[in-house]
Amino acid sequence: MPWEPRAADSAAAFANLFALTGADPVPVDWDTVESWLGLRLPADYKAIASAFGPLDLGRHLWLHIPCAQEGRFDYAGWLKQEQGHAPDGWLPWGATRTSDVLYWDTTVSDDPDAWPVVGHDQDVANRGGDPWQRTTTPLLPFLAGLVRQGMPATASRTAFLTDLVPGPWTPPPPRPKPTPQQRAALTEGSGLAALTALVPAPPKPELGEQTWEWLYERLGTRLPTAYTELMRQYGGGTWAGWLNLGTPLSADRLGLAEHARWGCDVYRSLRDGHPEYYPLAVWPEPGGILPFGDTIDGDALCWLTVGDSPDDWPLIVHPRHSDQGPPLPLPLADTLLEWFRGRFAHEGFPSLGKVKDPFDHAQFESFADDEAEEAVTGVEAGT
Repeated sequence: MPWEPRAADSAAAFANLFALTGADPVPVDWDTVESWLGLRLPADYKAIASAFGPLDLGRHLWLHIPCAQEGRFDYAGWLKQEQGHAPDGWLPWGATRTSDVLYWDTTVSDDPDAWPVVGHDQDVANRGGDPWQRTTTPLLPFLAGLVRQGMPATASRTAFLTDLVPGPWTPPPPRPKPTPQQRAALTEGSGLAALTALVPAPPKPELGEQTWEWLYERLGTRLPTAYTELMRQYGGGTWAGWLNLGTPLSADRLGLAEHARWGCDVYRSLRDGHPEYYPLAVWPEPGGILPFGDTIDGDALCWLTVGDSPDDWPLIVHPRHSDQGPPLPLPLADTLLEWFRGRFAHEGFPSLGKVKDPFDHAQFESFADDEAEEAVTGVEAGT
């Protein structure tokens, strides 16, 4: 391929910059990746990715590549998430431990090797400023500049990507076109009926092997009708690739009983050490929080157990990266609806108001799909 001579030089220069003494190659089918993206990628990036895989640079910056690890990372999902918040033509390639995201501006040139790096500074965004930091430098010179500015010249395999799915990463199939009912539900209707019109429920929701009475006994309370009705429709799964609502009736660590116990214990322990940062009561204390979901960023979605019955409980988010906020104004189904519609943003629910295609995010992935895939894999392994 025409980029190979330049690629070898780039890989060597990168290894020298970060004092790498050996390669740790990851197979990538670049023709397939570039065809799926509709773009050629920079030669230095392809060389580094092929030779060394996904990397943690300077214990600060993650360089992501086309790969996947079950339950932790998928290149397509990460691209979709980060492209949804960026201008047209900006392609993400990395992220930092402080939630910054690094892109190429692909609109500058038809030559991918000339694409400059652009950064999204989350701290500036949180302060209400312009978060976009534009450079004129391509990837490898940009990384060299970070090292000159004091970033440690260290590189190692990303800690949460050490058990990659074998073989070259495979792009997902094209998403089906939205139906007229889905398009209508994006702007009108409320409650579970509108949510199921917008995001079709799985044919067989994954609820778990126990009963609702079993769950109520272990929690010491019944639960809001809005939650149980939503679970009966969808079961456990992941919303928008971001929010996990566990399998409610499972007895294992993914079930609600164990999730709630663990979440309460964690919050209680944190509150004991730093009560000024953790002001909420914890179930079964009166008015305590009862966790039932979490995000991939570590935020906890809870009920605030106030009122005469569970149907009176408002939702509240215990955010991982900010101070505690007030209860959410809407019940569960309407919170999801307004989030997908781009009209709701809160800690734990990143804004979808500026995404290019809301249907890229208005999705639900059932945990039953994961179990079915594991079962098939197990059968294949035994043959």
